[in-house]
Amino acid sequence: MTSFKDLGLNQDIVEAIESLGYENPTHIQEIAIPQIISSKKDLKAFAQTGTGKTAAFSLPILEQIDTNSNQTQAIILSPTRELAIQIARNIEEYSKNLNKLKVLAVYGGADIDKQIRGLKNGAQIVVGTPGRTVDLIKRKRLNLSSTRWLVLDEADEMLNMGFKDELDKILETTPESKQTLLFSATFPKEVESIARNYMDNPVEISAGKKNIGATNVSHEYFLVSERNRYAALKRIADINPDIYGIVFCRTRRETKDIADKLITDGYNADALHGDLSQAQRDMVMQKFRNKNLQILVATDVAARGLDVTDLTHIINFKLPDQIESYTHRSGRTGRAGKKGKSVAIITNREKGIIRQIEKKINKKFEQKLVPNGNEICEKQLYNLIDKVHDIDVNEKEIKDYLPDVYKKLEGLDREELIKRFVSLEFNQFLSYYENARDLNGDDSREKTRSSDENFTRFYINLGKMDNINPAKLIGIINENLGEKNAEIGQIEILKSFSFFEIEKNYTDKILESFKNANFGNRKIIVEVTTKPKTKGRNRSKRRSFGGGSRNEGRKSEGRNDDRRKNDSRRDNTRGDRKDRSRRSR
Repeated sequence: MTSFKDLGLNQDIVEAIESLGYENPTHIQEIAIPQIISSKKDLKAFAQTGTGKTAAFSLPILEQIDTNSNQTQAIILSPTRELAIQIARNIEEYSKNLNKLKVLAVYGGADIDKQIRGLKNGAQIVVGTPGRTVDLIKRKRLNLSSTRWLVLDEADEMLNMGFKDELDKILETTPESKQTLLFSATFPKEVESIARNYMDNPVEISAGKKNIGATNVSHEYFLVSERNRYAALKRIADINPDIYGIVFCRTRRETKDIADKLITDGYNADALHGDLSQAQRDMVMQKFRNKNLQILVATDVAARGLDVTDLTHIINFKLPDQIESYTHRSGRTGRAGKKGKSVAIITNREKGIIRQIEKKINKKFEQKLVPNGNEICEKQLYNLIDKVHDIDVNEKEIKDYLPDVYKKLEGLDREELIKRFVSLEFNQFLSYYENARDLNGDDSREKTRSSDENFTRFYINLGKMDNINPAKLIGIINENLGEKNAEIGQIEILKSFSFFEIEKNYTDKILESFKNANFGNRKIIVEVTTKPKTKGRNRSKRRSFGGGSRNEGRKSEGRNDDRRKNDSRRDNTRGDRKDRSRRSR
C-alpha cells in the first residue's frame, strides 16, 4: 500500500500528516501529489467532495515552497469563506513542522485591516474568496507577481455563484509562468471553458467518473403535495432518531423559516445562512461539529466548506435549481468510507428533475413512502429501549441516591415499572401521531410550482441563445440592481428568454434598474409575470416597460420550446423601432 513518503514528501510533512491520524493517501492524493511535484504542467483534477482534495494540492505545494521568501507564492481561491478558512486551517496543520511557513485566509465579513497586516507581515500561501482577493489586489495590498501556483478549488461552485469576472481580474495579475491547478467535483461546460481559456495544455486526472455521485450514498425521494412538505420532513427525522444531517433549502428566508419551525417543534436544529455574522456562523458550526445539533438547515452557499465526515443524511427540502448542486449536496455524506443517504422531498412537478439528476449521477432514486404514525412510534420506542439497555451505569455516582429511589418505587413490579417508564418517555409521540393522516402522494391540482408568496416572478428576454446560465443571469441582476443582497429564488433558463424570482420588496427597484439596461447591443426587457395555474389555458399578466405597446399577456408556459421560441422572437421584435431596426441591420 502506498504511503505519503512514497509520494515524494519530506519527513517534516509526513510526520505532520501522520500526527493527524492519516496513514495512507486517498486515490486523488496518490495521483495528484506526484504529478504536481514532478511536473510544472497545469493540472485539471476531478474528485468528489470529501475525497481529500485539499491535501492533494496543498501537500505538493508545501514540498516545493520557498520558506526563506516572504512573498506570496501560492494563491488558492475558494467559493466561500467557510471553505477558505477550512483550507487555511488544514494547511497550517500539514505545515506545523515548517517553522517559516505562513498561511493567511482572506475573505469578506472579516476585518480587512487585519488581513492587510497579515499580508504585510508576509504570507507564502494566501487562501481567499474571489471578492475579497480582488478587493485586496485593487488596494495594492496583495501582490501576486511572484505566484508560482494558482489553485481553483471547487471551480464549478465559484462559477455557479457568479464569480467569473472576479476570476478574470485575479488571473490577469498572475504571471504566465505559474502552474494552475483546477480541482472540481463536477465538470459542467463552464468549468471546461475555464480550462480552455486559462490553462496551457493541462494534464487531466480523475479519482472517479466525472459528474457521478459518491459511491457510498444511496438516493431516495418522497412524493408529497406542497402543503405536506414540512410535515414529511418531520416524519423523516422522527423515523431516524439518530439522524445527524443537513437539510438543504433554496433561499435564506426558507432556511430561517424551516429552522425556526423545527426548533419550535422541539427538534435539535439550527440554521446556517448568509445573514449570519462570521461569529454566529462559527458558533453554529461548532455546535454542529460537536454534535450538539442533530439537524443543520442550510443554503447551498452557506454549506460550502463544511468539514464533517460522519453525516447520516442529506435532506433536500427543495431540490436545487442546478443539477450540479445536487452532486455537491449529496457529497457531504457517505465520506471516509461510511454510508450515507441523500433524500429528496418532491411534488409531482419535480419528478422530471429527479430523472435529470439520475442521468447526471448515473444512479437511480428509490421512491420511499413517508412513514405513518405507527411506524414512527415503534421506531422511537425501540430506539429508547436500546438506549436504556446499552447505557453505561455509573454506580459510584448514583449509589447514594439508590436507597431513596428504591423506597419510592416500592410496590411496583418489573412489568409495572417498564410500563410507567415507557409511558413517561413516549406519551408525547403516541399523542402526536394518534390518527396521523397519510402524507404520501401529490393530490394537488396545481402541478407547477407557483412562486413563493414573498417573491415576484420576472420575465427577461435573454436565454440560452444568448449564452445565459443561472450564474450569468444572477450577475446581470446584481450588476443592474447595484447590490448583491437581494434574495433570488427560482431561475428558469429557456431558449430565447428566461424567468427569475426575487424578493417582493425589490419589485419596483428591478423594474426601474432595467429600464435602460442593455446586453451587448440589445435592449434588455424585464417584466413582472405570474405562473399560470393550468397548462395551455391561462395567460400571464405582466407589468411591462421598455418597449412601446405590448400585449398584456403571453400564452401558457406549458407550450413546447418551438412555440416558446417563436413567441419570444415576436416579443423581441416589438417595442422601440430604433432598437428593432438596429438589430435587423
